[in-house]
Amino acid sequence: MESVARLLHRSATMDAARTGLSIYVIGLGIFALMVIAAGAGHLFRRWQERRARSKTRESAASVAQEGYLLSSALGLLGLLLAFTFGMVLSRYEARRELVTQEANAIGTAYLRAQFLDEPFRSRLSALLVDYTQNRILLATAGSNGRGYASKNDRLLTDIWSNVRAARESALAHGVTTALLLTFNEVIDLDAERKIAWGLRVPPEVQFLLMLYLTITAGLVGHQIDGPRGRRAAVVLFISISLSITVMADINRPQAGQARESQRPMFMLLESLRAQPPAIFDRFNSEPPARSP
Repeated sequence: MESVARLLHRSATMDAARTGLSIYVIGLGIFALMVIAAGAGHLFRRWQERRARSKTRESAASVAQEGYLLSSALGLLGLLLAFTFGMVLSRYEARRELVTQEANAIGTAYLRAQFLDEPFRSRLSALLVDYTQNRILLATAGSNGRGYASKNDRLLTDIWSNVRAARESALAHGVTTALLLTFNEVIDLDAERKIAWGLRVPPEVQFLLMLYLTITAGLVGHQIDGPRGRRAAVVLFISISLSITVMADINRPQAGQARESQRPMFMLLESLRAQPPAIFDRFNSEPPARSP
């Protein structure tokens, strides 16, 4: 039989890509885990009372000590939840900032590509438009984006091949360094976003949170008695379950509902489509202004 620690570790993960579970199933499972732990704590208290064979009420000092212990346990649980939530949100913010950085890098690369001669300019411009559209599809496809990922790598190879082929044109216009730097940034940001999609809360942190959550729920069940206390415990368990469910959803960068916004990439795609290469030539045929 598997140990209790191993079972808790398996149920503790907030990454649906590993568990294959729905986010709602995870939330209900966490709530059920706390209810079971609280029930076990309540039964343990009843067993203690029967063993002591005493129906006398506990002293006020004993009740106060138990209240302090429960308050300390709930306080520490709150700190662990806040720590985990902060870790999840920091990764979400990093992914969101990378979207803006990538949109800026692609937009800069598109503008610098306009310094090249034909056919390099038109080919690079078209490739960047296709690349931007595919990046949006890849970011929003979730776990079903393997085809978009393969196309993403092919487009990057084609882009760099065209940059390499345009080296003479870039050298003639004096934009070789600027062109290489901006396209290198596009490639680097591609790798950074892929890495960011794979970053999740470490399983050890998830296991610690679930283990302490179970212990705290057991303490609540041991100390709380009566209908009023049970209702308060249920409300507490629901609140904690909702918090962890939200964390679990944010912790799934490509499968959750709370994904980073792709608005900067959509805005970029609209801008690129509205500015074909020919639009940058409209002043080339105008004669220079005569000096008075």
